[in-house]
Amino acid sequence: MRNGAKAAIVGGVFAVMVGGAGYGAYNIVSAVSGDSGSAGTTAEKKTGPPSGDEVEETSKKFFAAWEQGEAATAAAETNNAQAARPLLVAYGGQAHITKVKVTPGTPTGTTVPYSVSATVSYEGKSKPLAYKSELTVVRGKTTGKALVDWQPSVVHPDLKTGDTLVTGEAASPPIEAVDRNGVVLTKEKYPSLGPVLDTLRDRYGDKAGGTPGVELAIRHDSESAGDTSLVTLAKGEAGKLRTTLSAGVQAAAEKAVTRFAESSVVAVQPSTGQVLAVANHRGDAFNAAFQGEVAPGSTMKIITAATLIDNGVASMNGPAPCPPTATWQSQTFKNLTGMEPNEGATLANSFMRSCNTAFVKLIDGTEANPLTDESLTTEAQERFGLGKDWKTGIVSFDGSVPASAGPNRAANAIGQGEVQMNPLNMASVTATAITGTFRQPYLVSPKLDNRQLATARGLSSGTVGQLKQMMRLTATGGTAQEAMRGLGGDIGAKTGSSEVDGQKTSDSWFTGFRNDVAAAAMTEEGGHGGDAAGPIVAQVLRAGG
Repeated sequence: MRNGAKAAIVGGVFAVMVGGAGYGAYNIVSAVSGDSGSAGTTAEKKTGPPSGDEVEETSKKFFAAWEQGEAATAAAETNNAQAARPLLVAYGGQAHITKVKVTPGTPTGTTVPYSVSATVSYEGKSKPLAYKSELTVVRGKTTGKALVDWQPSVVHPDLKTGDTLVTGEAASPPIEAVDRNGVVLTKEKYPSLGPVLDTLRDRYGDKAGGTPGVELAIRHDSESAGDTSLVTLAKGEAGKLRTTLSAGVQAAAEKAVTRFAESSVVAVQPSTGQVLAVANHRGDAFNAAFQGEVAPGSTMKIITAATLIDNGVASMNGPAPCPPTATWQSQTFKNLTGMEPNEGATLANSFMRSCNTAFVKLIDGTEANPLTDESLTTEAQERFGLGKDWKTGIVSFDGSVPASAGPNRAANAIGQGEVQMNPLNMASVTATAITGTFRQPYLVSPKLDNRQLATARGLSSGTVGQLKQMMRLTATGGTAQEAMRGLGGDIGAKTGSSEVDGQKTSDSWFTGFRNDVAAAAMTEEGGHGGDAAGPIVAQVLRAGG
């Protein structure tokens, strides 16, 4: 299917150019810009939102051209014909979609909902295609003409910029993805696994022993995403692909993230590094759980505490005063509103209460054991394996803790500044903190494709003992107490909230462990760590521990 794509596109364009003779040729020229207007027009340019009549007339023209396969004409009714035309050409060309019928619904203002019914036909095989979408009519900026506001979703709701539609032999054979115990995993039962399963199919379909079928699919303009199948014309033979996921933990993760918008969670098994669950509840299809790159807030204090302990700056029961404010190179840092200062606090006390100022005051080290701009970076990379080019089986971001000078050095220590993480990274950090061994997380066995997993030194038993006890105290009597309430077994946690430019509310972060399960979650604009991310992690730990 991939080998024939370019030829199909070229063929499709050629057919549109020659079909319709002079009329078609005129529309191709004029469609270079959907906002170009007609030559010689002297009428006064209209302004303001399109009227109801204009919305009806414009959408009707667009739908009629689309139904008739006149890609250039339909594109000319949009405000970006140059972008619209290739996708509309592909619709009837390389996607082999015919007998298109568009049925408009009742407009809401300038937005028109509609349903599409069509037929996909390829090499003697045909299947019906039906879906719903919507478009919006806007006023052209230069001509004042009413035009369809072009978005790929106008053609199909699952299309995004750079995507196209293709019908033919599938790029990869189908797979039957199963969990660690052989339970079948489907996107119908586990919705947020959809993009993950598509990518696994794209990467491992030819290694799982299956044969490709024939399908209509969305081809994404991204190496990180496999094709999304829309209609199967002929089934291939599925190969079986075993993952490290746990169906039970995955089900809990799926349910947990639906409690809060824009949430993501990952669970790993500390003793092996195997990923037990990955779930996202977002307005887009982005796998933020594995690919997000955002500040992790005070969950970063696990790494910072390890840095202080490993470099002899502080110990769990040693002093770590928590004043109201702390200044580092002209920047003043504060604690969360309502936190009582404690000049006699230990590191454990400042950790379990998540005192920012205590960590800022210690970031310079001591005279006997000074810290540098590189100290936190070295700890993150060499002890926790962050930034080590992880190969999980799908695309993932492996964390970034850069060596930062100036105020960002202190900001990095409390999970702000230039530090970037995702739930996968923080679940791994917790796993390393409680075992002392960095085991690079993975979703598919490295033996399947001979991937080399990342390695790191890990932590000493003395550091592990202190980190684990501080996380236990946080879960049973600190900022994570409410979220972790009711969980039995060996438990520990760390909360975090990170301020992001342009957001009124901070992102909520939480990472924790229960027995041999570690999990981390992030909820955009979710507030304090225990408010949103905490309940998500607790629900996953309850299922997995």
